[in-house]
Amino acid sequence: MMLRSAIVLTTLIVFNKVTSFSNNSDDAEKYNVGGVLNDFESEKHFRLTISHLNFDQNYKTSRNMTYYGKTIRMDKNPIKTVFNVCDKLIDKRVYAVVVSHEQTSGDLSPAAVSYTSGFFQIPVIGISSRDAAFSDKNIHVSFLRTVPPYYHQADVWLEMLNHFGYTKVIIIHSSDTDGRAILGRFQTTSQNYYDDIDVRATVELIVEFEPKLESFMEHLDDMKTAQSRVYLLYASTEDAQIIFRDAGNYNMTESGHVWFVTEQALSANNTPDGVLGLQLEHANSDNRHIRDSVYVLASAIKEMMTNETITEPPKNCDDSGVNWESGKRLFHYLKTRNITGETGQVAFDDNGDRIYAGYDVINIRAKQKKLPVGKFYYDSGKATMRLNINDSQVIWPGKQKKKPKGIMIPTHLKVLTIQEKPFVYVRHLTDDEVQCMEDEVSCPLFNTSNGIENDFCCRGYCIDLLKALSQRINFTYNLALSPDGQFGHYILKNSSSSSLPPSPPRKEWTGLIGELVNERADMIVAPLTINPERAEYIEFSKPFKYQGITILEKKPSRSSTLVSFLQPFSNTLWILVMVSVHVVALVLYLLDRFSPFGRFKLSHADSHEEKPLNLSSAVWFAWGVLLNSGIGEGTPRSFSARVLGMVWAGFAMIIVASYTANLAAFLVLERPKTKLSGINDARLRNTMENLTCATVKGSSVDMYFRRQVELSNMYRTMEANNYDTAEQAIEDVKKGKLMAFIWDSSRLEYEASKDCELVTAGELFGRSGYGIGLQKGSPWTDAVTLAILEFHESGFMEALDKAWIFHGNAQQCEQFEKTPNTLGLKNMAGVFILVAAGVAIGVGLIIIEVIYKRHQVKKQKRLDIARHAAGKWRGTIEKRKTIRASLAMQRQYNIGLNSHTGTISYAVDKRRYHRLGGHRGPENAWTGDMDALRSRRCLEETTKLKHSPKIHAPLPLLNKNRQPINLLPPRYSPGYTSDVSHLVV
Repeated sequence: MMLRSAIVLTTLIVFNKVTSFSNNSDDAEKYNVGGVLNDFESEKHFRLTISHLNFDQNYKTSRNMTYYGKTIRMDKNPIKTVFNVCDKLIDKRVYAVVVSHEQTSGDLSPAAVSYTSGFFQIPVIGISSRDAAFSDKNIHVSFLRTVPPYYHQADVWLEMLNHFGYTKVIIIHSSDTDGRAILGRFQTTSQNYYDDIDVRATVELIVEFEPKLESFMEHLDDMKTAQSRVYLLYASTEDAQIIFRDAGNYNMTESGHVWFVTEQALSANNTPDGVLGLQLEHANSDNRHIRDSVYVLASAIKEMMTNETITEPPKNCDDSGVNWESGKRLFHYLKTRNITGETGQVAFDDNGDRIYAGYDVINIRAKQKKLPVGKFYYDSGKATMRLNINDSQVIWPGKQKKKPKGIMIPTHLKVLTIQEKPFVYVRHLTDDEVQCMEDEVSCPLFNTSNGIENDFCCRGYCIDLLKALSQRINFTYNLALSPDGQFGHYILKNSSSSSLPPSPPRKEWTGLIGELVNERADMIVAPLTINPERAEYIEFSKPFKYQGITILEKKPSRSSTLVSFLQPFSNTLWILVMVSVHVVALVLYLLDRFSPFGRFKLSHADSHEEKPLNLSSAVWFAWGVLLNSGIGEGTPRSFSARVLGMVWAGFAMIIVASYTANLAAFLVLERPKTKLSGINDARLRNTMENLTCATVKGSSVDMYFRRQVELSNMYRTMEANNYDTAEQAIEDVKKGKLMAFIWDSSRLEYEASKDCELVTAGELFGRSGYGIGLQKGSPWTDAVTLAILEFHESGFMEALDKAWIFHGNAQQCEQFEKTPNTLGLKNMAGVFILVAAGVAIGVGLIIIEVIYKRHQVKKQKRLDIARHAAGKWRGTIEKRKTIRASLAMQRQYNIGLNSHTGTISYAVDKRRYHRLGGHRGPENAWTGDMDALRSRRCLEETTKLKHSPKIHAPLPLLNKNRQPINLLPPRYSPGYTSDVSHLVV
């Protein structure tokens, strides 16, 4: 830019300025506006517009504010145009320049005006220049225009594609600046500004050609092999004639093809019938653009004067160092204008290009007749542009009234699938096998890393569906497995470079979705979940199976313990029952004990009196009634006790019946409950809980958790545990390594029906469906959707469910759930242990009783011996007392008679018992009394020994010579007797 400006200034220095402008008025506010116009009519209208502006107080800040128009004629020679601008406009101190151009001069002269004025920061308003070069603010720093550039027609193309429903196109453009600009505008606007999926169009093929064509044949060969039949053409009028000529020779302008062209191509003299083109409104109305330009300038100056001070513009081109700062600010105010003018809504973008420009949609008819069939206009109510086309008036190529499909429908498709039981079973071909079995389809795996092809055979739910679709809608196919074994997820990549403004990151897909987006496949027949992220880039048919997301976990084992039989009652109830037994037994005992009618005579033969109910019998009675055992004895006798017994019997009946019913529920009909209640379970939401859950990386379930804000904490926890495949996760659930696997309900229901140890937890969430995936704009979408709907109505899909998903195992598991459990040792082990404990306690008690009884017997023997010894001692004492008393009486009697010692009796005794005559102590009142006493004692002991059970015969006393001694005293003879009554006188 500086080099061009320097050249212009060097040229200007050679010539002398012939005019100068000075503003000497102190009171009036004068604003000069320059005009570089192409004819006298435009100059006249420019001055007239300035005159009208001076009488319009809405665009003036004071009465002294006056606008003056300074015009020059556009010269075909750009150098002369530069000198005229310096000598006749800049010297007049113009605040802005309005410029147009002749159709034959091109855009060189307006560019010269833009270079010269831009060097001094004087704004330039173009009213006819539409080249893309003027949008470059590095060159045209102060240029803006009331007409849109040519490449803005890409916006109308996108609206037309959306209106007609075309999503795959071929763009044909020249390799000049405008051609590349319209391609860039189309791609950028399609990706960044249109979020609606129906608007975004994909470019299948880009055909770029050099201007000044001689032949277009070489490009048509590539276009015929493409799938799209919608062509967007940007070319000059001359190049468009060559393209239409060659395309007609290839029959590419006939029925089934669609052409959207720009204004230049629409002017070709051989434009085919049915072509739709664009025509800018007021494109040739220079007078209207002049008026809008002047009023836009006046609006900007008014607002700028309100906010800041405007300095005077440069007065000549000699001073290369002049930099008009107010000119920069004025250009900024010009870009912010938005007014309603004679050419419509006038507004500008950041590049100074006109936006909200209206277009007519032109349909070419026979003999090059141009018929408007629609309009692209500004909707003031919504403040946006809208497209309105009357479809009934449109005639398509080949003079067809019906809209073409815009795409070539292939009959041989490349279909992809993925291993996912029960929808797709994959089997590797052995070395001995040449081809797959009858119910299988060959599905090779093309390894993208090493290029090796592996032979596999596929069968299952989706394979049967693919066979039915191919027969129903008549297409052939080649089936292959997903190259990376994944459904596909997107990766955000930043595509902006340093030379371009930053743009939002774009999504790159992997797996099956990536193959379809990159057009390496035509269809995906797999359990592919329909979700918004995928639907943004591919087409989906109607769901062939509705499903949701659920949780798979291992079925908990039964919580049978040794005390399972105690589960029907709570611990508190058991304690109360135990207490009640003994309380009732105690009350029964007391009632029977203190009742006056507790004892009575029985009516049967033995008339002995019944004993009252003791405490032990009362406890036995209470337990017997509770346990429903027969009571043979120990029943209550009083009326009050029997009333209590009847109440206790009713209580026992209710308790036993309740226990029996609950025991059946707990032990026989008990079913293990799932550990998790569903996705809202607090343990899943709580990241601190030690509970492992996972899903498959990059799957639709993973995307679901990623976009659910309320599940973000849970997703961060499970993200580290996610698996590569569902098979690995299910296997870990079976082994107990993974507690919960979150996946599609169809697959998990299949696994649960196949293995009754697995169970799905909670209700379905994230409901969606499985659909057939196709390319955007695929012609097979509607046909596949209609076929799937027919399959649902005919029951074919239900038959596939029964054949592949349930396999009849679901009914077996369901029957197992409804059938009562068979009680085993594990359930009733506690009862047997209780009986064994009772036996052990009984044996232990009997041992204790035996030991205790032996101890009591020994103790009783010792007491008997002691009691016998004490009695014998007392008897001996009594006998001694008796003998002593009798001897004392006899001694007293003898003393009283004064008898002599030598009586007849004494003589006889002495002769028979010679020891009687020995020495006696004074205590012996009667001779031989001690011997007699000793003999009597021996007799008593001998008698006792004779009657003792352990001594069978008496043992005689022995003397020193082992001879028996007769200790018995002789019976008293008449001369010796204890009875001494005969001696009494």
